[in-house]
Order: sequence, then C-alpha cells, then structure tokens
Amino acid sequence: MKWDPRVQECIPALTTGPDLRRTKLNLADTFRQADQIAAVHGDTPGETLALLEWLLGLIYAAEQFPETTDEWQEWVQEREPLDAVADWIENHTGCWDLFDPEQPLGQNPVLLSHLDAHGVGPAQLFMERVGDYNQFFDHHHLHHPQPVPADSAWRAMLVQHAFAIGMRGKLKASAMNLPGTFTNLGTNRLAPRLRIIARPAWDGATLGDLLRVNTAPWPQAPPGPLNLTWNQDSPGRRDFSRPGPRQTRTPQGPADLHTVLGRSIALRPARLQDGSPGVDRVLVGAGETLDPLPGAYVDDAVTYTGPGGVKRLLGPSATRDLWRESEALYAAVAERDKGTDLYGRIALLSGRRIHLWAVGLLSTQGKPITWVSDEFPYVPGRETSLRRAAEQGSAICEYAARALYIAADTAREIAYANARPDDKKKQVARFNGEPEMWAGAADLFHVLLDQVVAGENVVDAVAEFGHAVRALTIDCLNGRLTSLAGGGTGLQARVTAQSRLQRLLDHTTAPTQLKESAA
Repeated sequence: MKWDPRVQECIPALTTGPDLRRTKLNLADTFRQADQIAAVHGDTPGETLALLEWLLGLIYAAEQFPETTDEWQEWVQEREPLDAVADWIENHTGCWDLFDPEQPLGQNPVLLSHLDAHGVGPAQLFMERVGDYNQFFDHHHLHHPQPVPADSAWRAMLVQHAFAIGMRGKLKASAMNLPGTFTNLGTNRLAPRLRIIARPAWDGATLGDLLRVNTAPWPQAPPGPLNLTWNQDSPGRRDFSRPGPRQTRTPQGPADLHTVLGRSIALRPARLQDGSPGVDRVLVGAGETLDPLPGAYVDDAVTYTGPGGVKRLLGPSATRDLWRESEALYAAVAERDKGTDLYGRIALLSGRRIHLWAVGLLSTQGKPITWVSDEFPYVPGRETSLRRAAEQGSAICEYAARALYIAADTAREIAYANARPDDKKKQVARFNGEPEMWAGAADLFHVLLDQVVAGENVVDAVAEFGHAVRALTIDCLNGRLTSLAGGGTGLQARVTAQSRLQRLLDHTTAPTQLKESAA
C-alpha cells in the first residue's frame, strides 16, 4: 500500500468566490492553485495551523522565499506565484510515502516492528481525543480498531509534531528493548504558546497571500533540511538505542523548524471499507527535543511580564479568553522591530487590513482540553490606537467583573444571613453575573477593535464600549437576582445588590466610560 501527499488529496480548503465551497487538494495542486483558494480549512484550528506550518516549511525547502525585507515586501505586493514550489515538490525524490517500510513519511521506523504487539487504536493520534495518551475524552477506547483515512491520520500526525504536550506515553519501552526515556514525551514546539498567523483580510485575499505574508525573509542559505522521515541523513536526531540524557538540537533553518518531528510515530496501514488506504494502529513515543529557540524562529511570539517581572511567552489560559489578552498582542505590534519581526513586516503593508489569528492548545495537568483561537484586526498606522483601545477596554471589563462579584456578595449576605462559611463560594456564584458579562463583552470588544481599525476616534469608540458594558453589567446582575423571592428578604437582597452595583459603577475609582454621567 502507498500513500503520497504529493498526489493524494489531503489539504482541505475553501474555494474563492461568493459561495465558499469545501474542496481537497494534493500538495502540488495546493501551491499551483494557491491564489484560487480562499483558505486552508482543517477540522480544528490546530489542524489548520499545522497544515500551514508544513506548507511554509515546503516553501523554504524549495528555496522559493525572500531573502530581505524589501524582497519580502515586493514578493507580497506583486503576489509572486508559488508554482515553483509545486514543481520542486513533484521533482523531489525523497521519503514521501506514508507507508514506506523503511522511511515512512513523518514517522520513526524504529517503532514499525512493534506495531502489532504494542500498537493501539488510531484514536490516540488525534489531539482532540488523546486525553493523557491512556484515557480518551470522547469515549473512544484505547484499542478501538476502526481505521481512519490515511489523509486524516497524516494531518493528525502533523498536529502531534507541532502541538503535543509533555506526558507519559502508553508504551512499554522495556518490552521494545528501548530506554525508559522513550515513554517520556516532551512538550513540542508550539504547545506552550500562542502561534500568531497574519491573515490578509483585504478584498480578494487568498491562501497564496497568507503564505507569502507569513514567509519570513531568510538571508542565510540554505534554509535547513525538510524533515520527511526520522532516519534521513540530515538533521541528526535523538538516538534511542542507548540510555542517557535526551539529546536536544537547534533547527538548522526555517524548513527544518516548520517540519520538526516532535513525536516518534508509527502508523500501520489498513484498507477502509471502500478499499482506500487507512490506518488502524499507531504507536506514539518521544520525539525530537529542541533547544530554546532564537528570536528569528519565534518572531510572532507575544511576551508579557509575569510574576516577579519575568518575561513570559503568551499562551492559552483556562480562565481568560484570548481577547482579554489582546492588549499584550497589540503591545507587540506597537513595539515591533522595524522589518525584522512579523509585526515589523506587516506594518510595511500600508493600507492593507490584516487579521492577527491566534491559536493555542489549552491543557491542564498533562491533558489537552480544547483548541482556543481568535482574530484581532490590524491596519498599519493604527497600532497605538488599537493598543490603547485594548488596554482601556480590558480595564473597563475587569472593573465591571469586580463590581458584579461585590454586588453578588451583597445579595448573598442578605439572602443567606446565617449560612455556613464553607457555603459562601457556592452562594456568591448563584448571584454572580460575571460569566454572562464576559461572554457578552467579547462581541462588544471586537466591535470596538473594528471601529478603531476603521478610523473612528478612540475616545469615542471606548466611550461607546463602556456605555454598552455598563448596560450589560446591570442586565447580568438582574438576570441572576430573578431567582430571589419577590418580597421580604428576597426583595431586600435584590434592591440592595442593585443599589450597590450602581454605586460601584459610578464610584470615583471606576473607569470614566462606565459611569452614568458618561452615557
């Protein structure tokens, strides 16, 4: 059995035109038709991003990339065709077969001989199902034998290489005569942080435009090897045949970076019911481990100042939606390095609207939870205004949330006058409208950003936003208080909490835009 992404349809995409239509293309056709495709469209944000990463790696491997910022700017504005990348792919002799017995695409052949004895069902390959590699969230059993299509398995493998998090794999390294470290799976390149992609949002923008905008200039030739299989000649990788500390390495260039094999993976081929190629068993073990990456390799990364004044990379949070962190993103845009990082380059595209698409994998206690993604608009020249709007908008919402908590606690004190201290948290939650406020404020916040990008005065736009958040905050508290009785203690709790919220929203410490006098 053979499966080759150069000729097999494997890239899900949306066509251009008024009626977006889903289609699927092979690698060569994806580049030849890049300016007739609106976007890559995977089943999840992580899959979409993993595919874009691989396509960028192919551009570098084909040596069809700009070498300077000036060349990049011309490359983007003149819409340099990507046909040469397709030609290179078709003519490249290498390890393109997913089921090659000696050099399988994207895999570590060391594991192939162990698939029958130690492999598990293909569900383990998918980040959305994988749980902690031992227990699955969507009730797929670890050994569920139902095969998956080969193209689906290939895309899931790319996601693993880019996003998989550190944990212990469902492997018995001793039974395979491999060191125990093989079961200790490292955290892969994009798992700890948000990956930011600049998505062109001007009229007629295509996949080709997106790839060109996100292909950073690389002045140092060559761009490094393309990672097609584990045991190719270059680069040198970890050797699991001997014990000892894990070997780390620095990518040799952007082609190497975008295609790093972050997991050791083996796939067993199987026929689907319709006779097409599929995968029915997989093994997942430790893969490549990278040294801390230099700035040129993370030029989209957003940093923020954490506890103790330590600079950290911005990553997904279980308690804060991405839009609540957008002030850090816009700070990165405003403080860009001219022409040398992603934000410095897109600032050169005068008059072009771009959406900054942020994607991350939310995980906790060694388990992936969900994909998080959001888009934030940007137009060169509006950096300072957007940063100011994001900062002030976030401050308005944070104050409103705190006011809702205090009002909820006020209602609790009256409604549950003799309650046990241990019950306080649950009782406050009954009256706390924060979740509804945060959910409703998200749309209002994106409207604020769109107004600023369109050129509206920041002061006026933030004032309008504050007025809307005030109304939303009052509605959220009232919605929670409807469960109180209509008279007696219930009425007292309702009126007192409403009065407390009004005073807080009009307090001298409240953001001006929240006050009734600003309406």
